[in-house]
Amino acid sequence: MSASYSSARVAAREAASEQHYPQGALYVVATPIGNLADITLRALHVLELVDVIACEDTRHTQQMLRAYGIDKTGGQLLAVHQHNETEAAQTVIAHLRQGQRVAYVSDAGTPGVSDPGARLTAVLVLAGLRCIPLPGASSVTTLLSVAGIGAEAGAASGFVFQGFLPSKSMERAHAVQLLAQEARAVLLLEAPHRIEALAEALTVLGTRPLTIGRELTKQFEEIATVAAQDFKPWLQADANRLRGEFALLLHPAAVAAEGGDAPRILALLLAELPLKTAVKLAADITGQPRNALYEQALALKADKAV
Repeated sequence: MSASYSSARVAAREAASEQHYPQGALYVVATPIGNLADITLRALHVLELVDVIACEDTRHTQQMLRAYGIDKTGGQLLAVHQHNETEAAQTVIAHLRQGQRVAYVSDAGTPGVSDPGARLTAVLVLAGLRCIPLPGASSVTTLLSVAGIGAEAGAASGFVFQGFLPSKSMERAHAVQLLAQEARAVLLLEAPHRIEALAEALTVLGTRPLTIGRELTKQFEEIATVAAQDFKPWLQADANRLRGEFALLLHPAAVAAEGGDAPRILALLLAELPLKTAVKLAADITGQPRNALYEQALALKADKAV
């Protein structure tokens, strides 16, 4: 595959080599989230130029470098991942203080955004060393660009980057309760082995739109917008949908849901939460009076007990 990128490396040198690349600096390099052609010319040039590449997984990075025809020895690759990031930062500092250029890459996307890298750069900044960002691929901006948020009349502007929700069910349920109270769009990330649990948890958000980005930029990329309550059935409709990495965008909350939707939302919340909590969230979601919802909740509980 390296031959197909030979012209790209030439273009990278022509386009980027005249820029200044100071020694003793860390270059935080975004790499493709799936499609190798999404690498930037400046990233290709810097990956060839640097003395050391710190990476989340040395084997993964070596494979990526070889795909581009970039040769680095094993001694030029340094493992810096979530389990050793703080300690490994001292090794990076040693290289930088020797005047070397060091790049940092995660397995995919932009380091420090739900990937290792944030602690590394924090330690280097405290040490008075320079960190230079090389922007590029990110699942966050990739999904945002096609989700169409901001078009809803009266919806809150902006978005919140939440990333991965807690893995434990009770903590995840509590996190979803907080999402229900967030009027802005919320960007979530999830791995395939936990996606069904997340879909179940998001059911309580009812008809709030959710844009699903699965395997973004890859061969089997899939993007769809469904109601949050329909996410689980959407997954179950095709076994292939349980594969791959997910980026999810919860759309901005409506200014106030129609009053006729309140009983259904309240019933969904009551099935998972204590009465007072369900009433409070239903009021936040629908804009309906809390006292009226409390009376409806009591009636629903009574009907269920009969």
